[in-house]
Amino acid sequence: MSGRTLVIGDVHGCLAELLALLSECGHRPGDTVVFTGDLVAKGPDSGGVVRLARRLGALGVRGNHDERVLGWYRAAPGERKRLKLKPWHREAAEQLRSREWEYLAALPAFLRLPEHGALVVHAGLVPGVPVEAQREQDLFNLRSLTPAGAASHRIEGGTPWAKAWAGPETVIFGHDAVRGLQTFPLAFGLDTGCVYGGRLTALVLPERRLVSVPALRR
Repeated sequence: MSGRTLVIGDVHGCLAELLALLSECGHRPGDTVVFTGDLVAKGPDSGGVVRLARRLGALGVRGNHDERVLGWYRAAPGERKRLKLKPWHREAAEQLRSREWEYLAALPAFLRLPEHGALVVHAGLVPGVPVEAQREQDLFNLRSLTPAGAASHRIEGGTPWAKAWAGPETVIFGHDAVRGLQTFPLAFGLDTGCVYGGRLTALVLPERRLVSVPALRR
């Protein structure tokens, strides 16, 4: 890759804020855009976000909300009626066209950025376990480690998994809007709750500079 790499936290259909963030980062040809997952659902324009990602040739990983919507898409027509989609998942699904579905479905569960010594996942990694051996449900949902060191998808009763991450790669992730921005020696958490009225945040590589813009609305 040439140019910079802009790793962007959970967008959740917030297209206006995504455009503002790209402008704030000074996005230019040659830059690579990478998403930490959850491009869709909860915000107003999931379809627009995925269309922009396609036009940019952006890389990224799938998030738990992307997976929920894709589960509906992958189901047979008769099975779709039995799936209990939440309103924001159904709204996102209705906004996506065939090319957007293809783009979303092709996103991997993890992505290596070897030129930056970095690894992108949506939620997290259990320290000491190779990424290839991680449970996919943890890649999409991990938030904490219990006192015994086990994976937990909750915040209560645990500590941030990223606090215990010892590498060797730097991990860049999203998902944990409650904890917000997380900066550890070898891990960056970029979900700063844009869709909830917070901010949309990017990590600019290789300089490791954080850039963010405020949400336009909750």
